[in-house]
Amino acid sequence: MAGQMRGRVALLGLLGLMAGTALADTVPNEGTRTPLLMEGKTTLYQRVLTTPSCLLYPKAYGVGEGQKLPAFSQYYVYDVAEQGNGTQILTVGSNATGTISGQLDGKCTVPWKQQLALLFTNSAQRSRALIFDEETALDAIIDSPDGATQYQALYDQVLAGQPAEHVISIEPEEYVDYQQNFYLLPILNSVESMYPDGSYVYKHEIASITAPDAQNVTTAQSAPTQAVAQPAAPGPAQSPEAALVGFKSAVVFVIDSSISMQPYIDRTKQAINSIYRSIEDSHLGDSVNFGIVSFRADVRKVPGLEYTAKMYLRPGDATDAASFNQKVASLEQAAVSSAQFDEDAYAGINLALQDINWNQYGGRYIVLITDAGAIDGSDAQSTTGLDANALRLEAEHYGAAIYTLHLLTDSGKRNHNHEHAKEQYELLSYNSILGKALYYPVNAGSVDAFGSMVDTLARSLTAQVQLASSGKMAAGSSLSATGPKTQEAKLEEDANALGLAMQLAYLGRVNGTKSPDFLQGWMAERDVVDHNKVVCTPIVLVNRNQLSDLYTLVHGVLESGIAGQLSSDAMFAQLQALAAQMGRDPNQLSKSESIADMGIMGELLDDLPYKSRIASYSPEDWYNLGSQEQDNIVRGLENSLHYLQHCSSDNDRFIKLNVDADASEEVYPIPLDALP
Repeated sequence: MAGQMRGRVALLGLLGLMAGTALADTVPNEGTRTPLLMEGKTTLYQRVLTTPSCLLYPKAYGVGEGQKLPAFSQYYVYDVAEQGNGTQILTVGSNATGTISGQLDGKCTVPWKQQLALLFTNSAQRSRALIFDEETALDAIIDSPDGATQYQALYDQVLAGQPAEHVISIEPEEYVDYQQNFYLLPILNSVESMYPDGSYVYKHEIASITAPDAQNVTTAQSAPTQAVAQPAAPGPAQSPEAALVGFKSAVVFVIDSSISMQPYIDRTKQAINSIYRSIEDSHLGDSVNFGIVSFRADVRKVPGLEYTAKMYLRPGDATDAASFNQKVASLEQAAVSSAQFDEDAYAGINLALQDINWNQYGGRYIVLITDAGAIDGSDAQSTTGLDANALRLEAEHYGAAIYTLHLLTDSGKRNHNHEHAKEQYELLSYNSILGKALYYPVNAGSVDAFGSMVDTLARSLTAQVQLASSGKMAAGSSLSATGPKTQEAKLEEDANALGLAMQLAYLGRVNGTKSPDFLQGWMAERDVVDHNKVVCTPIVLVNRNQLSDLYTLVHGVLESGIAGQLSSDAMFAQLQALAAQMGRDPNQLSKSESIADMGIMGELLDDLPYKSRIASYSPEDWYNLGSQEQDNIVRGLENSLHYLQHCSSDNDRFIKLNVDADASEEVYPIPLDALP
């Protein structure tokens, strides 16, 4: 998955590319004032971001009382006045339509060529990121065959509280939950480079800007030392040992209850009963809570299925074996067969994510149990319209890990379903912290083998809570044996490693860990020691109007293409033009009569990191794909549109960057990986 990021197929990869530089109007109205163009560009406007020290003067700089601006406010630059002492005074506006907001000191702003930003990934399985004051300092490490050793030496100095040459900051030790302490690392510049082993890596110049109510943190000490994020006021943070005592876990089983599944339903109940007895013996009380969600298929097609997805037990609703058994006594396999072999597993996962209060728990686990593939989001029988990638991203948003126990039964083999389902569930269960899919096939659908795996998983997750109750961190990975491992051993090893990451995230939330309020420097997107591990994930901020415009326009192009109103070449040209436009200024979308009129491809695509495949295709490339692969891309776009529609209806996840801004300006942070 991590290796696929660089070559994502996307139109929505182009939502992902939404760079913040604007596209100049092709024919501005006579007399209308327009922002300045970027240096060397003919169509792209300059924009800046404000830092916490910025004051906006509505009339003229230094005249009257300046207005303190929220960090991360974005402005178009209309004029730059040199003051002779190296100071630049910027005349700025909040949009590109000629409305002037006032003047700013250029020293308190940073130029922003792209609307991409970064969020740190969980550092449980990698070194914490170092941020350097100069690109050349990072180059010296990336280009050197001995770079990992050099990086480790600097890393050890920083951890020891000593100055480290060219290092101005280090990623916080505990995971920063942006939903509780909003922060962004805007990408100011990106340069693709290569490690000596041939692995590609992006170097990003970033600015760390924390929301105004979350800026009570330390900044860089006297250079060249570190800047470490400190806990929020009021009062000191709890020690890890003290904080971990309150760590609780929720394990939600999402079980296929179609006509073939009764033995596995019974064995899951048996495993949970066993764990409840262990919990009671260990006096853990409600530290481990179980949930049960059942799913089948579309009742509109087969009413006798009774339901598509049903919540039988929420975590916390049962505190012992007796109450658990009472709640799930009616969970049985269906009496009738579904219309197709695939079941609506995604409906079950979606219900588990949306209908459970995950904020109560540090450990957040979903265990999918099925012998069939999932009904895809683009299928007429899908009740969610979401695909595996969209639900994986939803799980990441909630901080939940999805395990899949895939029962390789004879019926699945006869229906040629195993490989199809494996592809779906490996994507659904891909865990970015571990860099692997939490996917575990059960050969021949053996009930005994399945039971052993359920027992292993439940026992491992419970053991983590037992450690936490005494103030101890999870072991990370307790199995060090080399050579082939059983499925149970792999599952236990993954659970231990993931447990440490869950606890770091929990400590970050409890202690209110934050990023530094403002700094500017260079970092590598991939771990310098282990190049397969991703340090940060790209996101794009999209406001409500942009989401709506994008959905409407792309939907129109897809509908026209599917209906045969556009040739394959014409459809490709319009999608690529839209992709490029989204890469520069989504605000211009609704002003264009057709997607093809949106801009000049060359400048739009210049200098953008994380380009999608569709943005880099030539017409010849598109033609050579063949109709089947073209159709797959179109279906992927349809699934992505469903996810965008889901995002636009999720009011709780929109972020207001400026308390005075209109609701339409609230933004939604969408991972670049949301886009196919």
